[in-house]
Amino acid sequence: MASPPVVVIGGGIMGACTAWFLRDGPDPLDVLVIERDPAYRFASTTLSAASIRTQFSLQLNVQMSLFGDDFLERLDRMPGGGIGRVRRGYLTLAGPAGEAQLRDNLRMQTAQGAQVEFLDHAALTARCPWLNTADLACATYGLRHEGWFDAYALLRLVRAEAIAKGARFLHDEVTGLDLDGDCLAAVRTASGERIAAGHVVNAAGAWAGRVAALAGIDLPVGPRKRTVFVLRTPLPNADMPLIFDISGAWIRPEGEGFIAGIALPAEADPDAAGDFEPDMQLMEETLWPLLAGRIPALEELRVVRAWAGHYEVCTLDHNAVIGPHPEIGNLIFTAGFSGHGVQHGPAAGRAVAELIRHGGYRSLDLTPFGFQRIRQGRPMPELAVY
Repeated sequence: MASPPVVVIGGGIMGACTAWFLRDGPDPLDVLVIERDPAYRFASTTLSAASIRTQFSLQLNVQMSLFGDDFLERLDRMPGGGIGRVRRGYLTLAGPAGEAQLRDNLRMQTAQGAQVEFLDHAALTARCPWLNTADLACATYGLRHEGWFDAYALLRLVRAEAIAKGARFLHDEVTGLDLDGDCLAAVRTASGERIAAGHVVNAAGAWAGRVAALAGIDLPVGPRKRTVFVLRTPLPNADMPLIFDISGAWIRPEGEGFIAGIALPAEADPDAAGDFEPDMQLMEETLWPLLAGRIPALEELRVVRAWAGHYEVCTLDHNAVIGPHPEIGNLIFTAGFSGHGVQHGPAAGRAVAELIRHGGYRSLDLTPFGFQRIRQGRPMPELAVY
């Protein structure tokens, strides 16, 4: 009798990359991906700003981005493929109070192989004359391994390749998890199916917490709304970087204009289940004044359109939860990436495949991201969150 498949709950970038790596190589495993939204209309992946950076505060996030950059480069060179890759750096700004942290981050990033440049106040002012630097001390700029791309094209390619390798995708919704002692024996779906599982991978994105609750597990991951605004301004955008401001605002070129958004404080960031309505008031009251204060030319901007998507936020520390459940060993988490999931999907998919195939990590040890820190209430915060 054939062994039951690996059942992956969620077919966004995490689930698709997991399927890719489980089917890759000489010993492919049977993989079934269950996705409730096969058009990906509401997926965090396709509604994201789709970017990649190495400018993180945690070493593992830098390492995951470096692998992700290599993976994206390979995809962008595929015949007939391509993901619309724009190879341009991030400009991360710091005021006097943030300079020490930025320098610490830079030392760690370059030690891991990232190529990031430090700009003191004078160099930043000379490099970016359109920027108001009066309250800034310094900045860092990514020279390689950073940029942005087409998220839907990425997901389409990864999913298609996973299917070509033999993965199966099912349009359905998981509504139940059947435990047999310390093992997840099967998943139940909205269509009435009961599907036996060898392993179950919770890659349900913003809904990963709700899926975990089906097995009585408290996983602090849920949807938080992020609005992205499409802007037109008189400011030329040729060669402009993605800018991370000290206010939490960000802006980057997109086509002939820009897109922009802002990180929200926890008290203004409620569970957003079912809410995909762009927050236009956020632009008028908060974001526009911040952008114009940093880039005076943006006083004259026009909002062309806006869309809203969901971050899958880990409320403990804004960091991923990757690895097996301590008691239910065949349940693997890959969720809670809090806004940097698309770029880390390849590294997370490879890691989960290694856990299932070999019983441990072989390429990059992601043990610190494990569920144990959730259970112990031991945050491992990523400080560079936008």
